Amino acid sequence: MSTDKTLNKAPHSNALLMLITRLHFYIGLFIGPFILVAALTGTLYILTPQIEHALYKDALTTDSTGPSRPLSSQIAAAKESLHKDLTLFAVRPAPEQGDTTRVMFLDATTASGARAVFIDPATLAVKGDMAVYGTSGILPFRMTLDFLHRQLLLGEFGRNYSELAASWLWIVAFGGLFLWYKGGKKNQPDVASRTPYLTIRKNHSQLGLILFIGLFFFSATGLTWSKWAGGNISTVRQSLGWYTPSPNTNLVNIDASKNTDTLFDQVLATARAAGIDANKIEIKPPRKANKAWFVREIDRSWPTQVDSVAIDPSDMKVVSRADFATFPIVAKLIRWGVDFHMGILFGVVNQILLVFFGLGLCTMVVWGYLMWWRRRPAPGATSKPLLEAWQKLSITTKSVTLAIAIVLGVSLPAMGVSLLCFLVIDCIRWKKAVH
Repeated sequence: MSTDKTLNKAPHSNALLMLITRLHFYIGLFIGPFILVAALTGTLYILTPQIEHALYKDALTTDSTGPSRPLSSQIAAAKESLHKDLTLFAVRPAPEQGDTTRVMFLDATTASGARAVFIDPATLAVKGDMAVYGTSGILPFRMTLDFLHRQLLLGEFGRNYSELAASWLWIVAFGGLFLWYKGGKKNQPDVASRTPYLTIRKNHSQLGLILFIGLFFFSATGLTWSKWAGGNISTVRQSLGWYTPSPNTNLVNIDASKNTDTLFDQVLATARAAGIDANKIEIKPPRKANKAWFVREIDRSWPTQVDSVAIDPSDMKVVSRADFATFPIVAKLIRWGVDFHMGILFGVVNQILLVFFGLGLCTMVVWGYLMWWRRRPAPGATSKPLLEAWQKLSITTKSVTLAIAIVLGVSLPAMGVSLLCFLVIDCIRWKKAVH
């Protein structure tokens, strides 16, 4: 009788392993290409800051010497160079001697919606005029790589691909860790080297262990930029108070949106006196009445300088501020996490680490396909379906996995929709196997 009980329990004890194995396979087979493209394009983006600086050196730098002219004069020179009226939305003064000032305008004709005129602060010569994007201020070369990484140059629809990859990346990492743990003797060197399949499996598992924390990190930070899951994450952050502090720019009965060009120098002096001391800063005039001027530090390398202030132009007083030193720890971690993901927190060291993770992830995907190719079913044969493994789980485990799937499917819509697709494919295969 005890033997019969053992036999009845055996399928249940192996069902979870079968379920995770099958899910890991589906993710690798169907989501693997998206993860591979995201890793490749992300690695290209990380590799190119120095290339971009070399490409646009004439616009970014100047050989002229001498004191900088007032920002109002630099803005006037930038506006005179334009062939059409554009709305000025920000100015980034030259960070150091030999750098140019960026005078930035809204321009719907560019892919980013913004363009910058690069002004020599000493001579007021126009050094360049091109599209810019984001707080990092990337230029057309890296902008193309950024959009390729985010949405394959397909617009809003293309963002689904990167969200799909980020949604499943952490799941496939945890699944791989579980399968490695259950691998037992297959992970031992003397066993793993007996067949080409086991050798690839060992390499795939060991590299996965090395990259595990990074895979989880890149999945989490990548999701913050996503369209669907990103919105849910923002809602959760707001409800938990994990938002990034920002100065209050609301004023009372002051139309601060007029005569903006003449006030840039005074606003800059006020901000400097208030402790905005980073070399890289951005000044934004108000675009609406009853709004203050906004000045922020934009140096996201280490140590992070992202303090910001709101300035009332009527009396040039700071009415609100947000200092990074006073940010909640979660807000700081989010800031550092995003900057590390972009490869700017620790400079070249950060780039090297990200390239290692990116190429490592690409290698893992390729090894995964090689394992599938060596163990692919013979023509006409079918492997165990996902739903069959789920049915063999205990009632408790079955309920828990179902609840987790529903919560994750709602929170991460790209994952939820693709999981439903997995199940449809699984049902079709199961019916074919039965008949």
